[in-house]
Amino acid sequence: MVMRRAGVAELPLHGGHAPRWLFHRMKRLAGQIVSVIIDEFGRDELLRRLADPFWFQSFGCVLGYDWHSSGVTTVVTGALREAIDPKNMGVAVCGGKGRRATLSPAEIGKYGSMFRLSEEQVRQLEHASRLVAKVDSAAIQAGYPLYHHCFFMTVDGHWAVVQQGMCDADGTARRYHWLSEHVRSFVEEPHDAIVGDAVRELVLDMTSRLSEGCRKVSVDLVREGVRRIRNDILSLRSKDQRSLTDWMQGVQDRGYTLELLRMPRNLDWDAIRRAYELQPRNYEELLSIRGIGPGAVRALALISEIIYGARPSWRDPVKYSFALGGKDGVPFPVDRRSYDETIQFMQHLVDKARIEGREKYRMLERLKVMSSPL
Repeated sequence: MVMRRAGVAELPLHGGHAPRWLFHRMKRLAGQIVSVIIDEFGRDELLRRLADPFWFQSFGCVLGYDWHSSGVTTVVTGALREAIDPKNMGVAVCGGKGRRATLSPAEIGKYGSMFRLSEEQVRQLEHASRLVAKVDSAAIQAGYPLYHHCFFMTVDGHWAVVQQGMCDADGTARRYHWLSEHVRSFVEEPHDAIVGDAVRELVLDMTSRLSEGCRKVSVDLVREGVRRIRNDILSLRSKDQRSLTDWMQGVQDRGYTLELLRMPRNLDWDAIRRAYELQPRNYEELLSIRGIGPGAVRALALISEIIYGARPSWRDPVKYSFALGGKDGVPFPVDRRSYDETIQFMQHLVDKARIEGREKYRMLERLKVMSSPL
């Protein structure tokens, strides 16, 4: 699956919380709009919209939140979590920000029982929740550790994910959108969108098609056991072996010294042993193993490239902006078709939603601002 649009835009980190009076209204309006979407277009269309960063950001604007703040992710999903009634709507919102994100698998089990899903369907949903988090924290390493994971599931067993990581060094965030109906592989270009403002010069992207060979070698390495990996790492650290030193020096010469590009000093060798015992058949199974995190992924990728010539992709996969472009072509030309479609869809929802006159007027005014000539 190829992402359909390209571009970057600012997504700065904003501190603080949404005012209670605003969040209360956001929650009520979000619930009314979601009800219209489900009634007129179905639950799957709701998931598609949540996986579309154009629509997601516009939704935040209509609800009254900052158009470009990283907080739109956590506040909008938080409002949806409280607004959506699983029993009546057949949609549940699991996970959230911080510690709440770790509760996602347990909540999936709870709502799976409510929706009368089979044990296998629940298991697959729990697996999806864990794996999308592992992919965006370990398989893609750009300096944005995840702090938010929101898993949307339906009574039909379909799902979408909106999750976000932050980079404290430059105060920016990066958002990842997933949609189950588009995921053919969890480890090869599975995203509907990756939103961010800073395009990094070097990013370890094990989900790129260009990383296929590196993924295969990484699996082969763990299937051979700890001794093989330990020996390979020691050979790279030897004073007589210049390859890694020279390679890292080249990175430093380009002014890119993020720790994520360095060979880890210590690995979770228990996790490597566990992987050897489980003998993963492919990279998805390898990533699914407890303890195989960013350090192990990075070490295996560097060994694969430097010793065995199986190079991973070091190109930043951020390709999709939530913004609609600018009149001067910055960060990219306006996508007028998507712009118009988003506004028309939101206009329809606002008209249909059961909203009091004054609040509907304010929402229509925000749409009017969005649709004004750039």
